[in-house]
Amino acid sequence: MLSSTLVDQILRLLLAAAMGALIGLERDLKKKPAGIRTHMLVCLGACIYTLISVSEFPLDSARIAAGIVAGIGFLGAGAIIGSQDGVHGLTTAAGIWVTAAVGLALGTGSYVIAAVSTLLVVVTLFINIEI
Repeated sequence: MLSSTLVDQILRLLLAAAMGALIGLERDLKKKPAGIRTHMLVCLGACIYTLISVSEFPLDSARIAAGIVAGIGFLGAGAIIGSQDGVHGLTTAAGIWVTAAVGLALGTGSYVIAAVSTLLVVVTLFINIEI
């Protein structure tokens, strides 16, 4: 039988994949390069790193979280493209950044923060106001 700790960790990983997919859905529907799979992997990866850091490096887990934030910044920067028409990809980069934060929250077991954040991100991404 699986231990409750292992079951909880598996639940966190499954939720990370699901919440990452929800966030990435809007990007996919708008035919953006970073869609469901990218957001799932970012959220899942952040969750894995957090789970490992909390369990294996409890006295130094904040350093792993800081590394996740910095690493995701580089990934997000790759989504931003400058052209004569302006800058494109900022929303995708921000989505990748916040998706990592959701994964980090799940990795620490902050289910409510992760769920509410995912809801807010999805609503924000689907809002399309033209002025």
